[in-house]
Amino acid sequence: MINLGIMLFIGTLNFKLCFSACARAEYEIHGECCPMCAPGNHVYWHCTVDTSTTCVPCPASTYMDEPNKSDKCFPCSVCDARLGLRIKKTCTRSADTICEPLEGFYCTERKKNSCRFAVKHSECYPGQYVKQTGTVCTDTVCGNCIEGTYSYGSFTACRPHSNCEIRGLKEIKPGTMSSDVECGKSVPIPIIVGVIVGVSVGVLLTAVGIKIYHKFKQKRQASDRSITFCSVPIPETDFQCEPVSKKFNCVHDNIIFVCILIIISSITIIKHLRKQRFSALKGS
Repeated sequence: MINLGIMLFIGTLNFKLCFSACARAEYEIHGECCPMCAPGNHVYWHCTVDTSTTCVPCPASTYMDEPNKSDKCFPCSVCDARLGLRIKKTCTRSADTICEPLEGFYCTERKKNSCRFAVKHSECYPGQYVKQTGTVCTDTVCGNCIEGTYSYGSFTACRPHSNCEIRGLKEIKPGTMSSDVECGKSVPIPIIVGVIVGVSVGVLLTAVGIKIYHKFKQKRQASDRSITFCSVPIPETDFQCEPVSKKFNCVHDNIIFVCILIIISSITIIKHLRKQRFSALKGS
């Protein structure tokens, strides 16, 4: 009998609790089950025995995205550019602002369907290529170039080094993984030889012309012995003098010497260029 009484008491208590619970879209306050306010609204007055809940729309820059019993709405989120964010969808009375990463950024922290923090995509270094382009959710993935290829860091694939010979040019600087080969025009050896020989002949002809001119001038002034150039004085009152023609012979000899040096230098340069060209052909 005692056990039966206890069971009846517990059953009655459960029945009362279940019977007194408010519906799913209601909330209990002061012993009354009041209707919740719809999304986009908040409670202004709670219900009474005679009246229902009074709801009002959320003020500007606030929202409420679910049925509620709150007396205020939530403030709208701000998409701060300093956090790498921009507005994807503007805040409404019934939905919060949706933020997304700025161009060139990817999201690292999310809340529901909105981004809360984003960082800039990594940049590939020279000698690397973009293996996988960054998205709003993932960072850029870089790969390394192999020997014989190069990338400035922005290529989606490493490019092979240029072939200067195919373009009729000469390799000036070899390529690396971060830079291409530098090509330039090679001056043919015959042109170099022609320039050097032409300059040498020009200097030689100039020297001969000076020689002839001064011989002609010497003959015209043979009778005039007063025009002389003085060398180093020996005593204080006596000078050792020499004719003008000897001075000019000295100038002429110097020019001949310069011409000989130019010719010798030309031969040396020609040999060096031929040797360099032979080495380049052998290497290719």
